[in-house]
Amino acid sequence: MESAEGKIIIVGVTGASGAMLAQTILRMLDADPRVARIHLVITQTGIRLLEHELQISGPLAELPERILDSSGAKSHRKIEILPNTDVGASIASGSYPADSMCVIPCSMGTLAAIAGGASNDLVSRAADVTLKEGRRLVLCVRDTPFSRIHLENMLRAQQAGALIMPAIPSFYHQPQTIDDLVTQYVCRVLVQLGLPQNRQFAWKGQPLRKAFKI
Repeated sequence: MESAEGKIIIVGVTGASGAMLAQTILRMLDADPRVARIHLVITQTGIRLLEHELQISGPLAELPERILDSSGAKSHRKIEILPNTDVGASIASGSYPADSMCVIPCSMGTLAAIAGGASNDLVSRAADVTLKEGRRLVLCVRDTPFSRIHLENMLRAQQAGALIMPAIPSFYHQPQTIDDLVTQYVCRVLVQLGLPQNRQFAWKGQPLRKAFKI
């Protein structure tokens, strides 16, 4: 499905905590020469999340530049921001050649809508299209603890073809900062979208002598 110019990626942002994850993945996608186009959809609660966690607000059209924290006009030309109410947008149709989609962070409400095929806004409709067309959909669910409803919705979405990737940090790469935690997680998400990352720490094993003091 990838165009001659590069990949077309859809990014959904919802109101679950984790605005830094969304900001980091958008920055990395925008800087990636393998990516030609990013379609960004932010729910109403996602807009509130950006304001609360990152102090980013303003008209919808200005959000990409503010998320990327860049004043350069060329910095966000890859990003097309779409209103979540626009269910007639390009990405709402399977005939549009998107390569993959991630929802980061993904709230339990959005997960429920996707698992149930509700398609009542653009995020859930685009996710539904991604599944029905057999494309990769990564759901970066963010909540704790999980109720049985949450777990059953994750299972339903996974059985339909989604990849469930909870926003759980790793520590085996010995992170020193929050940015280290966020970047490692986002790198792993990008790999699942078909975009391997040089910045990702890859585990190469630990010698037995060091691990067990033999």
